[in-house]
Amino acid sequence: MKVIRAVQPLLPLCERVLPSRLTGLSIALLKATALEIAILAGHLLLYPSGIVQERRTTTPEPSPLAEATTHLPTEPKPPVVLLHGFIDNRSVFVLLRRSLVQHGRQQIESLNYSPLTCDIRTAAELLGRHIEEICRRTGHPQVDIVGHSLGGLIARYYVQRLGGDIRVRTLVTLGTPHSGTRAVPLADAHPIVRQMRPGSEVIEELRLPAPDCRTRFVSFWSDLDHVMDPPETACVDHPDLLAQNVQVTGIGHLALPVHPAVATGIRQALDQSGHSLPAGARSDQARVGGLTVA
Repeated sequence: MKVIRAVQPLLPLCERVLPSRLTGLSIALLKATALEIAILAGHLLLYPSGIVQERRTTTPEPSPLAEATTHLPTEPKPPVVLLHGFIDNRSVFVLLRRSLVQHGRQQIESLNYSPLTCDIRTAAELLGRHIEEICRRTGHPQVDIVGHSLGGLIARYYVQRLGGDIRVRTLVTLGTPHSGTRAVPLADAHPIVRQMRPGSEVIEELRLPAPDCRTRFVSFWSDLDHVMDPPETACVDHPDLLAQNVQVTGIGHLALPVHPAVATGIRQALDQSGHSLPAGARSDQARVGGLTVA
């Protein structure tokens, strides 16, 4: 990725003022911050378009690849459910959704949960009802889920604590506080933020044994994600879960559901079999692969 123009005049100053061992990190941080600001500005423009829940349909979305080429018969891919983060909506997935459609995913559902949601457990129960309805409507016994930030935590609670592993084949999380985050302490007035803190009842429930959980987890976490404190809290670390953690280098929290390199990684994760990791290889597969995007 090229350095954003607004940052370029600052690079010589960073190289002159900062110790050499910190220069690379500082430049990367400047680039990531500039990208976060640009993404936030764009997302604020798109936000109103995602407030209303999308219209449900049983007709697969048209795929340009499917129209342009002839493919041999393949096993139908399960629907993909996109679940946004805290005080956000489905508009955050505009680019990811387009990427998935262009690469053959024909059934994609973007779910909104209420911005007034105050309990992860309640949101997970509602997600379960949505997924049951999707399975009935599409005829697929399972779905894949991509969850950004809080959305990934809601989906994990559904899978791990409410029996959702029977319905969810693969859960991909993007910057999700699996172990709790200490960022933005002033936001503790909101009950759902308190549930995302280390040691909360919800986080401790997710540490409980989850024998025979059938869902495969793939967690993308970024070294420059300042909403995750520490950044490694976005890794899945549980001995009973089939989990793969992918480190992303060079972007922040808002860029995870937007960046094309991450979208490619998500597609690859969804296309893999739910049993692609070796037997017994659970969450000790802690740093499998990685993406450098800056």
